[in-house]
Amino acid sequence: MNNRIKFYQSIKVKIALVFALVLLLTLEIVGAVFVRQLEHQNLATFTSQVQLQSYVKNSLITELSRSNKTLADRRIKTILNDSDSDNTAQIQVIDNKGTIRGTNQVNNQAVVGQKTTDNDVKNAIYSSQKVEKKTFDSSSNTRYYTLISPLIKSSGNNSTLVGVVYTRANLDQVYKNINSITVIFLFAASIAIILGLLISIVISRAITRPIEEMKKQTIRIARGDYSGQVHVYGNDELGQLASAVNNLSVRVEESHESTESERRRLDSVLANMTDGVLATDRRGNVIIINETAASFLDLDESQAMGKSILDVLDIRKDYSLRDLLEKPDELILDFSSDEHSLILHAHFSLIQRESGFISGLVCVLRDITEQQRIDQDRKQFVSNVSHELRTPLTSVRSYIEALHDGAWKDPKLAPKFLKVTQDETDRMIRMINDLLTLSRMDSGTQKMEVELVNINELFNYVLNRFDMILKKDEHPEKTYTIKRYFTKRDLWVDLDTDRFTQVLDNLMNNAIKYSPDGGVITCRLYETRNKVILSISDQGLGIPRKDIPHIFDRFYRVDKARSRQQGGSGLGLAISKEVVEALHGQLWAESVEGKGSTFYIALPYEPLEEEDLWDEV
Repeated sequence: MNNRIKFYQSIKVKIALVFALVLLLTLEIVGAVFVRQLEHQNLATFTSQVQLQSYVKNSLITELSRSNKTLADRRIKTILNDSDSDNTAQIQVIDNKGTIRGTNQVNNQAVVGQKTTDNDVKNAIYSSQKVEKKTFDSSSNTRYYTLISPLIKSSGNNSTLVGVVYTRANLDQVYKNINSITVIFLFAASIAIILGLLISIVISRAITRPIEEMKKQTIRIARGDYSGQVHVYGNDELGQLASAVNNLSVRVEESHESTESERRRLDSVLANMTDGVLATDRRGNVIIINETAASFLDLDESQAMGKSILDVLDIRKDYSLRDLLEKPDELILDFSSDEHSLILHAHFSLIQRESGFISGLVCVLRDITEQQRIDQDRKQFVSNVSHELRTPLTSVRSYIEALHDGAWKDPKLAPKFLKVTQDETDRMIRMINDLLTLSRMDSGTQKMEVELVNINELFNYVLNRFDMILKKDEHPEKTYTIKRYFTKRDLWVDLDTDRFTQVLDNLMNNAIKYSPDGGVITCRLYETRNKVILSISDQGLGIPRKDIPHIFDRFYRVDKARSRQQGGSGLGLAISKEVVEALHGQLWAESVEGKGSTFYIALPYEPLEEEDLWDEV
């Protein structure tokens, strides 16, 4: 272990080399940034110098707005001569028609009054936008800076372009200054690298001394109860230190692997639990929270860590930490909002050592939103069924008691009482059949006999039946008219004919019930890209906006008294929605109170060619 180290393997050389490379890289980066920044600053300074002052631009705007062009051109020339003190840039003033009105170049006054041929100037006049760019003239090997500034006259809320100022300046002197400074920087950087290399050698010698001492110390620690394995990459001082540490690695590795395995197992359990878990220290501050709990509480793990569990669960108003420690209990927490419902069941338990010392709390959160909803729906359903059956049963009982008390002897009253009893019994039978249908649909035992059906013919068949009923009734209590607007193209859709006919019957019966005498029921059938749309519209009283989301609920009635009087069970629309959804379609309603309602059915549709229909047959 005390083998002699060769010169090129010494860590001293490596540290010195690394230090020199880092210094070289640093100076290169600093130099690049410095030169770039220097160029940017010099160019910014130069461009600010060649730009005209605001008062000069205002004067030019005033002169370009004059109607007397001769007088304006003379004044523009005077303004340019006064503003251009160093005469380093070529300046031209051009009006909004592209005519050069003035220039600061004494030897080039002949261009005044001529049209400009510069495309950049024309684009600036057309777009009223400032143009700024750097160009390189290869013939003279010269860089130029070009600036075209619009001259805009403002009057009230209106702004008018009266012309532009064209400025062109030579950049060669700027880049000569930058190159001179760059050479100075490179010379200074070279000296710094040489000095840094010498300093790095001195520093590397100082670093190796404590490393050798740590090597001796780790050899002594290796005689204790520690263990471990370190990969040896070389035969330098660090390699020898690694060999010494390897003597300690075995025992530490075993202990660490055991601890790490337990930690991974715990993390895996917490991460894959469907319940939320929070753990706190003895002060009630959260120290562990899994992703499920963070999702329930709409928090990031970093936001919850270190906060009191009373604040995280928002129960500080009702409970204190002492309450949770002394009497850990189960709580129902409601985190519902307008966007979604969330009810959590929180179970608390203590983290105790064998000595009885309480070191924290564990809270398990379980989402019981669906369970609560199911319980509520079950209670509501039982209440609705009881209420719906009680009304006809009470009526039947009253009439039977009247018959029992002697009304059966009255030849006029007895038939009426029996008719009412029969109607109420039929109503209860229909309600029970509807409930059985819904039950089979909920349990999945209701089979759908799907076949390819021409929905045009099916819809017409249903509507013809309602027209026939109207014609056969010699003294109808209510008259109505059915209008049809169907696409001429035959639409073939996969349907259960009996079930879908029941849906259409329900919607048509509702439209007839709630339409006024002489009303018009409008039925439409058309296709979209991948849907077939059926609609049935009436001219009734309509449905209030607040009731529209609930009309497909079981036993829900907008007008309860009128619905019962007309024999409705409150289940027709619920059954219709279940049937349409079982056919992978959609059923919805639109209504304006006082103007009628429209029910829509959308079914999946794929256009079929004629040979496809023959294949189906």
